[in-house]
Amino acid sequence: MRIATFSHRGIRSVGRLTPDGKQIQPVDLGGIAQQSGALALVQRAVGGGAIHDLGAPIALAEVKLEAPIPHPRRNIFCIGKNYRAHAEEVARSGKGSASASDKDPVPTAPIVFTKVPESVIGPGDAIRIDPSVSSKVDYEAELAVIIGRGGRRIAKEQALEHVWGYTIVNDVTARDMQRRHQQWLLGKSQDTFCPMGPWLVTRDEVDLADTRIRCWVNGELRQDATTADLIFDIPTLIATISAGITLLPGDVIATGTPAGVGMGFEPPKYLQAGDHVKVEIARIGVLENKVALWDAG
Repeated sequence: MRIATFSHRGIRSVGRLTPDGKQIQPVDLGGIAQQSGALALVQRAVGGGAIHDLGAPIALAEVKLEAPIPHPRRNIFCIGKNYRAHAEEVARSGKGSASASDKDPVPTAPIVFTKVPESVIGPGDAIRIDPSVSSKVDYEAELAVIIGRGGRRIAKEQALEHVWGYTIVNDVTARDMQRRHQQWLLGKSQDTFCPMGPWLVTRDEVDLADTRIRCWVNGELRQDATTADLIFDIPTLIATISAGITLLPGDVIATGTPAGVGMGFEPPKYLQAGDHVKVEIARIGVLENKVALWDAG
């Protein structure tokens, strides 16, 4: 099942895509709950509440898709260097953070950082670059996990029972800020640096053993890998984060990006105004965003 947050005639709603993908069936989550997008549906589903259709289906072509969770309830959990080839390209480039861990290409434990909720944008929205802040903005295609039933000290063996579904995240990153500040929060959390979408899919739709992730910039294929290449699988990530932090329904975990990011090329291929970024994950869909400059002033 695919769940979208969308605007129609100026009103935000949540709905279920029809099997042919051509229409959205709105669901009734109440006026206030609708403002939190699909997060309201996840919370209601986890709580055992009924979800009813509201009105007639609407053609997909008539709506504006938004980020499925337009404003996550708290920071997005992210995983660094979780594909071996990407960890190695970071080490070769010398352009990541200036931490000592860069000397060891493949991490021995998950590297966890966060992006602030305000960085989230939706399909078709612009990734905006401010040249006065960063000149080395990069893309990172990622599979993102949406937590359903929360919990603390979740065992790896039961971790997938706590997953509601999945979506796509582009973990846009200011590489120069990463290195300058010797941490990742600022470089990862700039406004518009977390495109998300196009919708959520329930966990039964995705084969975690071998799901293909690809990213194109201006039609050039840059990233192409599968989840079989993950260093730390999703159950391990959930167990690691929840060991001391209680996960909540609707929490988002971005699971890491494959090799092929801009800083890995020689010379680097950082994003520029006018670029078009397309991320596709099998069984989920396609997330596309243009790159633009912030308006002067």
